[in-house]
Amino acid sequence: MSALLPEPGHSPWRLSVAPMMEWTDRHCRWFHRQLTRHTRLYTEMVTASALLHGDVARHLHFDALEHPVALQLGGNVPRDLALAARMGEIWGYDEINLNCGCPSPRVQRGAFGARLMAHPGLVADCVRAMRDAVRIPVTVKHRIGIDRVEDYGFMRDFVGTVAEAGCEVFIVHARNAWLDGLSPAENRTVPPLRYAVVHRLKQDFPHLTIAINGGITTDAQVIEQLRHVDGVMVGREAYRNPWWLASWDAAYFGVAGPATDRDAVEARMVAYMAREGPRLPGGWYAIARHMLGLRHGQPGARRWRQVWSDHRLKHLPPQDVARLAQAALRGSPAAI
Repeated sequence: MSALLPEPGHSPWRLSVAPMMEWTDRHCRWFHRQLTRHTRLYTEMVTASALLHGDVARHLHFDALEHPVALQLGGNVPRDLALAARMGEIWGYDEINLNCGCPSPRVQRGAFGARLMAHPGLVADCVRAMRDAVRIPVTVKHRIGIDRVEDYGFMRDFVGTVAEAGCEVFIVHARNAWLDGLSPAENRTVPPLRYAVVHRLKQDFPHLTIAINGGITTDAQVIEQLRHVDGVMVGREAYRNPWWLASWDAAYFGVAGPATDRDAVEARMVAYMAREGPRLPGGWYAIARHMLGLRHGQPGARRWRQVWSDHRLKHLPPQDVARLAQAALRGSPAAI
């Protein structure tokens, strides 16, 4: 199945859901596809070494429904990244994205992620090697800087160097990555957001596709950002409040979305859990955890969420758990 194309005049990166470790696995992406068909989706970061020396199918398998979907890679060895990118293309991904923004200690020990921003020449070599290996787009996701130095020139030169290697799409998290003293979670909230820096980057590189990421939680913010850049990537809010995604196809791509109401989405997820759950070590809960925000803001949402997250119900078929969850949503007891 080929990737879906956005409406004429819309960048393929107009709206996307960020790669999020332990969150945006294939089950999460399948869920998101019940809400939006045109939003670009990303895998969790997969290291090149994991693909070269690990279980390739476990890392790369996905459903054709997930298109357009990008594989995010982590690493710093051009040859290894080229081989991993080629694997991603063979498996059918629509884009290879290089992670130059993750500040986690584990990634730092591997000398990739955000640490790569200090080595633009190496990143250019990695991009060049991947572009030589595949025909699909090779993109870069990065921060506006590292540590506490707020120097626009540092990021501008990084982007300029990597663009010379043929990268045409940059997804920019509008915060610095503080490599010491903050946890990964704190690095998503403590360094200040500086959207204007990303807007300036687009002005300086009008021929490049620039998408912005970081702290965007409302349609008003998305619309405002699209006045300045080519695309918006939404992170935690897409997971916390996934029903928001159900409006995106109509709002940002001019086409009807697949979701009519939350009950219909839940029913499709229950059928998916019944089909996929028996193959998974965690059973249906490995899938259900991704939809716990579906009822966000609805009366009874907390009761509904408690049912779907109750480990004591794991032995039940998901159809039975769905009956209990629906009863909890309405505030009435139900019997199996």
